[in-house]
Amino acid sequence: MTTASKADKKAVIDIAAWSFNIVTSVGIIIVNKALMQTYGFTFATTLTGLHFVTTTLMTIVLRWLGYIQPSHLPVSDLLKFVLFANFSIVGMNVSLMWNSVGFYQIAKLSMIPVSCLLEVVFDKIRYSRDTKLSILIVLLGVAVCTVTDVSVNTKGFVAAVIAVWSTALQQYYVHHLQRKYQLSSFNLLGHTAPIQAGSLLLTGPFVDYWLTNKRVDAFTYDTSSLLFLILSCTIAIGTNLSQFICIGRFTAVTFQVLGHMKTILVLTLGFVFFGREGLNLHVVLGMIIAILGMIWYGNASSKPGGKERRSYSLPKTSQPKKDSLLEASETDEKV
Repeated sequence: MTTASKADKKAVIDIAAWSFNIVTSVGIIIVNKALMQTYGFTFATTLTGLHFVTTTLMTIVLRWLGYIQPSHLPVSDLLKFVLFANFSIVGMNVSLMWNSVGFYQIAKLSMIPVSCLLEVVFDKIRYSRDTKLSILIVLLGVAVCTVTDVSVNTKGFVAAVIAVWSTALQQYYVHHLQRKYQLSSFNLLGHTAPIQAGSLLLTGPFVDYWLTNKRVDAFTYDTSSLLFLILSCTIAIGTNLSQFICIGRFTAVTFQVLGHMKTILVLTLGFVFFGREGLNLHVVLGMIIAILGMIWYGNASSKPGGKERRSYSLPKTSQPKKDSLLEASETDEKV
């Protein structure tokens, strides 16, 4: 296969992976918004635990079908990842509760510079001037779209710091573990999803009661709310898998930058499904700025020197067989 055809194939798979992530991520946000707003199911942490239960069931089926091959992930690395991931989920929920919408959005935007810092420190990545400027343009556009009132309090600031750093570390760790142990997205999910499901289902009801002063076991489940709950858990399988695929194929920073396209889509779909008051001139202006920034980022980061590793050597591990590496690559490309 020629270099050009390999590049074309990679581009097609990258687009498919990113489209998969956008569709599932935007879909689950819309479904969850309806579930919480319309039916009053406000137990976000417990809901995330249920998402990982269905994801775990998916990995069990895939392992039975032979799509997930036996692989190794040290317990220490697994526990670190789950710790970061669970702190990210709880931190985001608490940050949203204790902060204004404006400060919550600013905290989410700060994940990009934090992710950049992690890549610079641990992966020795160097960004060109154009790449840095394009990231700033994306941040400016999304800020114009989403940031309204900004008020800060001490406990809200602490929650936001924990949420931002744990989320950035979790996303960096996805890419790091897939590279270090040559794990496919299916393999990594097979290791992490059961632990996250168990830990979130154990702690989720208590966290949700602390956040909402409501008990999940006292919620009145009817046919409509159960259907939306099942739909949310079903879409979550694709959301969790597509996140691992995208971060594995790209990096945490690129995932964050392109991820703001989902913010634009959510704003647009929110306007379509939940009312016209959410869309006005400054939101439209912010969307245009953010999209231009994303286009610039894609162009700048793909140029020679736009985003490159200065020097990096992977920690020595047992050399996997070539066949297993091929299987991991082919597994991702099937999605």
